[in-house]
Amino acid sequence: MFREFDYDNKPVVEIVNEIIEDSIKKGASDIHFDPEEKGINVRIRIDGELHDYCKIPESVKKNLTTRVKIISGMNITESRLPQDGAIKHLDDGKQLDLRVSSLPTIHGEKIVIRILDYSMSLAGLETLGFTDENYEKVKTALTAPNGIILVTGATGSGKSTTVYSMLQLLNTPQTNIITVEDPVEMKMKGLNQVQVMSEIGLDFNTTLRSILRQDPNVIMIGEIRDDETARIAVRASITGHLVLSTIHTNNSLNTIERLLDMDVERYLLSSALTGIISQKLARRLCPKCRVLRPTTDYEKEIFRLVLNKNVEQVYDAGKCDDCTEGYHGRIALQEVLYINDQLRSSISNPNTTKDELNKLVYTRDVTTLLGDGLEKIIDGITTFSEIFKLIEVDLELKSLKKKAAEEFGEVGNEIVNTPPPVVNNPVNVAPPIQQEPKVDDAELIIDEPVNQANVDITTPSVDKVVPIEAPTLEINSNQVNNVGTINQAPANPYTFVPSQNIPDASDDQIIDIIDEPVNPAVPPVPPVPPVSPVSPIPQDPMHAYFNQTNNVN
Repeated sequence: MFREFDYDNKPVVEIVNEIIEDSIKKGASDIHFDPEEKGINVRIRIDGELHDYCKIPESVKKNLTTRVKIISGMNITESRLPQDGAIKHLDDGKQLDLRVSSLPTIHGEKIVIRILDYSMSLAGLETLGFTDENYEKVKTALTAPNGIILVTGATGSGKSTTVYSMLQLLNTPQTNIITVEDPVEMKMKGLNQVQVMSEIGLDFNTTLRSILRQDPNVIMIGEIRDDETARIAVRASITGHLVLSTIHTNNSLNTIERLLDMDVERYLLSSALTGIISQKLARRLCPKCRVLRPTTDYEKEIFRLVLNKNVEQVYDAGKCDDCTEGYHGRIALQEVLYINDQLRSSISNPNTTKDELNKLVYTRDVTTLLGDGLEKIIDGITTFSEIFKLIEVDLELKSLKKKAAEEFGEVGNEIVNTPPPVVNNPVNVAPPIQQEPKVDDAELIIDEPVNQANVDITTPSVDKVVPIEAPTLEINSNQVNNVGTINQAPANPYTFVPSQNIPDASDDQIIDIIDEPVNPAVPPVPPVPPVSPVSPIPQDPMHAYFNQTNNVN
């Protein structure tokens, strides 16, 4: 990836153009010009990771910085203050927005070019990686006539892409949509988009007060940055408008707490809040070179505690010419919370504790960021290494165990350590581990009085037991040649136990009963030691618990 230029003979204009064009072709989201004591270190961010691209020598350093500032519309005479600019770029007929930012450092001005490609936004909401369940929640929230829907996450987590995708779904001739942004990141036909200019007094608060008189149906606020913006947005949502906005928080619970800390009245927030979409971006595995590997014990524990699943194999990154370090592109991990009446009541109650709010937020109906990430690992979309970079897994596992102990008391430790049932993994090529079949009881009824000392009960071979009850089968002991024979034998075959019920016979079971009298010349079957009843395999309490609640803050 590292490039060398002929800095002595190649014009700076061509060098800058080649850096930008090559970065776009590689799918970079940002270009960093990092000033050093001698020269500039150029790095590009691909799929969220920074990679060294080239070294600009000291002789070209000043001219290159000036060139970038000229094409982005910055003041080239000002190097002591931060500046913002923009570049319009056409790539194969597709217009890209390049946002440029400068920052003075001790070694010169650091410049970052952000490459904005909104093709994902135009592709539709269904292409953003939502599960079917989360997608239906988002669509339900967007059908509300009023309320506020928040998209949360860190910088660069795809919040704007998600918001624009929702606006595209709402954009109809019958809907008046007004946006307030700083800056306007994507121009969309049918929208009334306002560019905030704080230097002349046109800030978020002033604009929001004005657009309420513009008869809007939908209002989009680029970002809730302060207390006043939050209060105006909430008040606008309860006056008959649907409000979309973004905010920097980690998850749904943190979002509610952050809005309360912004002095938004509880009764207003409980009435206004419709839904919260929290998301993070993980690198997507390259489908051409991904490789299967066995899961570690720690990874199995994570699957068991969070999803109550046994997963024996997962995909990991490989290497090929079509990807970067085994990854190509990114996928969103999403947590979607639709506010119900019970949660509204809890938000409006000032006596509600954080733990109580947590239990109401993270119910079995909410797939958390960790849970969504694990499902995408099972589907072969991303990897554990990506999940570990984005989510504090150990903290969540600790909270899950604590929650189980609080819910079930002394049996909490037993619950979190109970093996879950095996489920089929879509990418699990190896056969899943089979649990031993459960045999409740079996009974052999002998109609004629016999000498117990001479009665031999053979151990039948068992491959599977069909869990269907059936009437008791009565067999004359003097007429039995082969009892309960089933196709294959497992590692630990089960025995028929006296004075218990025989399991139901099915089409797969073959019981051979010979009606002719047994030939006395045939030697008897050797006796077997007395057997004891087979203990049933305990039911898995993890399933019931983690279906009730599967995450924490």
